[in-house]
Order: sequence, then C-alpha cells, then structure tokens
Amino acid sequence: MLSMLSKISFTRPQAQELLRRLQAPRHLLQVVLGPRQVGKTTLALQVAQTCGLPYHYASADEPTLKEAPWLETQWTLARRLAQAGEALLVLDEAQKVLGWSETLKRLWDEDTLRGLPLKVVLLGSSPLLLQKGLSESLAGRFEVLHLPHWSFYEMERAFGYTLPEYLYFGGYPGAAPLREEPERFARYIKDALLETTLGRDILLHTRVEKPALLRRVLELGLLYSGQVLSYTKMLGQLQDAGNTVTLAYYLELLEGAGLLGALQKYAAEPIRRRASSPKLLALNTGLITAVLGLSPEEVWEDAALMGRLVETAVGAHLLAHAHQGGFEVYYWRERDQEVDFVLQKGKRLLALEVKSAPSKRTQGLEAFTRTFGAKGLLVGPEGVPLEAFLRDNPLNFL
Repeated sequence: MLSMLSKISFTRPQAQELLRRLQAPRHLLQVVLGPRQVGKTTLALQVAQTCGLPYHYASADEPTLKEAPWLETQWTLARRLAQAGEALLVLDEAQKVLGWSETLKRLWDEDTLRGLPLKVVLLGSSPLLLQKGLSESLAGRFEVLHLPHWSFYEMERAFGYTLPEYLYFGGYPGAAPLREEPERFARYIKDALLETTLGRDILLHTRVEKPALLRRVLELGLLYSGQVLSYTKMLGQLQDAGNTVTLAYYLELLEGAGLLGALQKYAAEPIRRRASSPKLLALNTGLITAVLGLSPEEVWEDAALMGRLVETAVGAHLLAHAHQGGFEVYYWRERDQEVDFVLQKGKRLLALEVKSAPSKRTQGLEAFTRTFGAKGLLVGPEGVPLEAFLRDNPLNFL
C-alpha cells in the first residue's frame, strides 16, 4: 500500500495534524488508532519523511507474539539516532508485544529524565487493547489521533471513485486497483482484512470463549446493516447458546476493530439508551458487498440493497467523524415513527433521515424534531444530495 499511496498527490488531513504535533518540542507520545487497511503505516512514514528527522520504524504485527526485549532493542536503535538531536521512533502494533505498556512507560520516562529528544509514534489497529494499556500504564503521557476509513471525498479525489463505486468498494485504498476484478476484491477483503482482523487483532489478544459465535455475529451484523435488532432476535438468528452480555461484548470488540458498529437508541435519559436494542451498522460498505459476493451490477440494480448501502455509508461517515468532532451518534424509534440517525453535541441535536429514492414520508423526522426541539435534515433526493453530504463534515450541518 505504501508504494501505491506514495504515488498519489492526495494527503489525508490527519497527516498534517501529526506533522504539526511532531514539529513541536517533545512532550507526549503520539498514538495513531484506526482499522486495518486505512493507511496508518503509510501516513506515519510519509510524515516521518516529511518532518526531516532521522527515524527508525519497527513493526510487531506478526503471527507470533514478541516480548519486551524486542521493544527495548527497537528503542535502543532509535536512541542512537537521538544522540545528535531530535529523532523519531515509529512503532507499529506495539500492543502485540508482551508487557508492552510497562516497558514503554519505563523507556519513555528514562528519556524524559535524561532529556533525550526522542519522539515516539505508536500505530494500532486494536483500539480497545491499545487504549487499555495506555490508560493503565501511560496515563498523562500520550494523545490520540484517530484515522478512520477513507471517506467518499478522499476516494474520489485520490482514485477517481464514483458514488456507486464507493458504495460497492467502500473506503479501502488498498482495494482501489481491484475495481475491475470484483472477485479479487472480495477475496482481498475477506482474507487480508476480515480474517486478519479477527485472528490477529481480536482472537490472539482478547479472551473470546466462542470464536465461532464472534464470526457469526460479524456476519449477521453485515447482512443486517442499517437495521435494529434486539439481542433476543439476534440470539434466535445465531442459534447459539450465548447470552445478551456475550453478544454486547462481541459487538464492542468488532466496533473497536473498525468492522461493525452498534448504535443505541436516543432517549432523553441516558439509562434508557443503554437498555435499547442496537442498530447494527457496517463501518465500511465494502465489507457488506464482499460478504454478499454479488457483482457491482447486481448490487447497483437492487434498489433495496442500494438503500441499505446508502444508509450504511451515511452512518459510517457520521461515526468516522464522531471522535474528532466530539459528538455522539444514535438512532430513534417510537412505535411506527423512526429517524435513521441522531447527532448530539452538548445540547445540540440533529435528526437525519436518509433516502435513496424520492419519498414523501418524513413523519418520523417531524415527530422527533417536534418532541425534542431538534434540527431536522433530509439526506438524498429532495434533501441534501448524498454526494454533497458524504463530501462534507457532519458538524457543518449540526
């Protein structure tokens, strides 16, 4: 991916932010979090080459676990570069090293006491695992930069994607050369992304009592993306002896890995939100089409499926901006009234209704705005064009 992305002129905005942080005096560890195959390594190395500092790059992303001496060795190599002035260490998937957080804390604190100007960037595709170690051992020593899936605007600018192509192939830059070979694209997503994420990022480092159930939860979530499913109904679909606590935990793991989200229902009282049935949402539309195994033409001609992909694309776009924008994303439903998405930032509320075809049904949107005093927005025909919404920051509508 590095050689391919290095040939395009488009630069993700997160690269400029990381560069700005690294150009400042050494103060905090920089942690870049994001799903697999979104270009974390490429971005970090591009920034390392741009900032002009001597740097050392090392990756622990291998099938076998590494131990603390490996991490100390990489740090020592970077320290040698910092003897003559500022230098940079880029550690990829450091959380896969046994005892990584304690070792990293000790090394970082040693450099701080010595005044060694070694700056450090950590890259990780297991946010839950990485953040646990950061909060337990490295509190007050780091700041996070979230790197989400590529947006329609980014894929359009970098690779010339049309909207239908984006809905089918999603926001994976590594899959861009496979647009003319949908079957290869599907294998790439399943093998290089889904299996690798499940195997290396979740099952290898997290206690999962029923790996087969975890895989079925993911498949169910992708097939029902954009729909509200109670935990009881999910258990019935899965035909497994699991329980609702297990399902909720597995959904949390899948969301942390950048595969599947589970939105809560909006309610004025937070306790009612936590008790709601989740709305499942694939975090990249390419995951859905790869699992379905349909050709682009079959997908584009299926109006119902395209409607699901449009709603999924909007939801994934919202969640991709939620961290940086500091807002929460929900859905809302009361009896036969429904709103696809609800954005909340402080006291501000925005209700979104997504349409893939012309429709006069907006009763849910009207009911929500009237009940909660919120703004309402229609996305799609007769509202904000889908292309325009996916090119923009959702905060501009809030």
